[in-house]
Amino acid sequence: MRVVGVDIGGTFTDFMLYDMESGDVRVHKVPSTPDEPERAMVLGLAELCAEAGLTAADVTGVFHGTTVATNAILEHDGSVAGMITTRGFRDVVHIGRHQRPLHYSVMQDIPWQTLPFVRRRHRKVVSERVVPPNGEVLVPLAEDEVRTAARELRDDGVEAVAVCFLFSYLNPDHERRAAAIVREEMPDAFVTTSADIFPQFREFERFTTATMSAFVGPRTGTYLHRLGTALEAEGVTGELHVMMSSGGVASVRTAAERPVTLLLSGPAAGILGGQWAAALAGRRRLITFDMGGTSADIGIVTEDGVSEASARDTWVGGYPLLVPMLDVHTIGAGGGSIAYVDEGGAFRVGPRSARAIPGPACYGHGGREPTISDAHVVLGRIDPERFLGGRMKLDREAAVTVVKKLSERLGLGLLETAEGILTIANSNMARAIRSRTIEKGHDPREFALVAFGGAGPLHAADVADLLEIPEVLVPPHPGITSAGGLLTSDLKYDQMRTVFQLQGSVDVGRLNRELDGLAAELRGWLERDGVSGRDVEVIRALDCRYVGQGYELRVTLQEGPFSEAALEQFHVLHEREYGSAYHDPIEIVNARVTAVGRRPSLDSVPVTNGRLDAALVATSESVFRVGGTLQALVTRFYDRGLLPLDESFTGPAVIFHLDTTTVVPPGWNAQADASGNLILTKVSAS
Repeated sequence: MRVVGVDIGGTFTDFMLYDMESGDVRVHKVPSTPDEPERAMVLGLAELCAEAGLTAADVTGVFHGTTVATNAILEHDGSVAGMITTRGFRDVVHIGRHQRPLHYSVMQDIPWQTLPFVRRRHRKVVSERVVPPNGEVLVPLAEDEVRTAARELRDDGVEAVAVCFLFSYLNPDHERRAAAIVREEMPDAFVTTSADIFPQFREFERFTTATMSAFVGPRTGTYLHRLGTALEAEGVTGELHVMMSSGGVASVRTAAERPVTLLLSGPAAGILGGQWAAALAGRRRLITFDMGGTSADIGIVTEDGVSEASARDTWVGGYPLLVPMLDVHTIGAGGGSIAYVDEGGAFRVGPRSARAIPGPACYGHGGREPTISDAHVVLGRIDPERFLGGRMKLDREAAVTVVKKLSERLGLGLLETAEGILTIANSNMARAIRSRTIEKGHDPREFALVAFGGAGPLHAADVADLLEIPEVLVPPHPGITSAGGLLTSDLKYDQMRTVFQLQGSVDVGRLNRELDGLAAELRGWLERDGVSGRDVEVIRALDCRYVGQGYELRVTLQEGPFSEAALEQFHVLHEREYGSAYHDPIEIVNARVTAVGRRPSLDSVPVTNGRLDAALVATSESVFRVGGTLQALVTRFYDRGLLPLDESFTGPAVIFHLDTTTVVPPGWNAQADASGNLILTKVSAS
């Protein structure tokens, strides 16, 4: 079997080809084509197969991380969406919970009000009502009103409809019948229901999730269809799978039905790739640091696995949503992030990016603003002749020109400005890591920083210095780690249901029936995808809280029937998360099941042993800040593929990879290990 992982980023599209029989691994990288993402994917796949002496028909599976749904949210460029809801609840998605993202700001945007997914005139109301606690029908669904609403939406040019009824998580029948009527009246529209995405209480978040799914659904579905058609035309016969925010892959059919689950597709793949590389080196406590051309993504891995976002942290683009996702924090800091002086005269870097087109000035494609990549070129940390293994030559003069223009505005020297760009970017990224570690009870000094992406290894040691992290791990093929992460993932589906049970009076039989029913549903999804029952693992959990609390923590259950004794885990989790535990009654809020379809995945990568003298390809001057002053230091430039194993060398040094560059600053050591990782360690002050 030969499988390919493809991660489409804002600047580059990355490929990893893995032959499961021979263990051979090949990587490739091409510029992204933002207007038609599938074009870069098909072109790069053809080039990769040609390099490997294969045809597209030899590829038995393609695993893909996509930002199509994410970009639709961040750029607010989705479909014309409509909503049909219970009479009296038309404005739930506008009112929200009266939250102010910035408590003390007089002027601020509230995204769901300033940029709603559904305009008010496209929010239609109908008569219906089911009621707690068991979802009995109080007011029958007025089907004629649904039909009238659908016709009005159709005549207004609406392309997608979300059906969102109050208490549908208790009884979804009204939503499903309304959706069927909408499909009759609007056969070409994308139609979804809030209960079929995730039947969970909190109507504002559930309605927002459903309308978000409608907003991105047509664009995502069209893209996946175009991609499948293009791959088929290229001769690829293997099945296409797409990475979800939860860290598992899904079939194209399931992904198209639930596009809102793809919002963190690319970042999730990066965390899995970082976890895989660190596991090869025996590291289990990790901060993954994925810095590409447009953004940097930070994730946390502990002995318990990859951290998942809690209910209060599942936000994308300023909007709340109710879908499982890994705990990823993204900031606008990438190789293409633009440095500028704002209206108040402050020196800033990002989040605006030069992206793939025109890209940084040093790319020679017409970029006119200074970026992080330009700063590295000016400081001599990127060799213009060896970028991407020498396949892409950089224009140093163009980089100097744009950085110099900024330096004149700031009243600084050229080198001070270039180094200032990196300092600001590093500070922003260190601050983001603090928010995911220190602010959540983790000491970053007890973790290894796993740095990857096209720009991560350039910044890793400096960011680690700011956080006193003693070790940096750079994976094999660091610029392609997210593509590799796609090849380590399993098929994974999640489902849940709100149940509301109180400790001491839990209806154990009902709760076990709910869990078993959810598990059977997910097994059916995996069976539809061709997964054998013996390859399925089912994980059951409960979302719990103390009575009176607003949000929950997840308690993972052991195999076998549920018993109330399992709830005692909640006290331990609460103390770990908040620093305290109480003897108050525990409330079970949601029953949750995850089904994982295991599949063969990426193992280790071939590693070669070289000699340090043979790996040295050049000696030149690079600029570093030492003792508070900028100094041009003699720096050794090494070829990563020729380095010896387990032989340490000191910085300053620059290591060329085919897909990125690693900077080893003064005060740091580096060595390649037997698993293919590059290990950077801080030299003791003593």
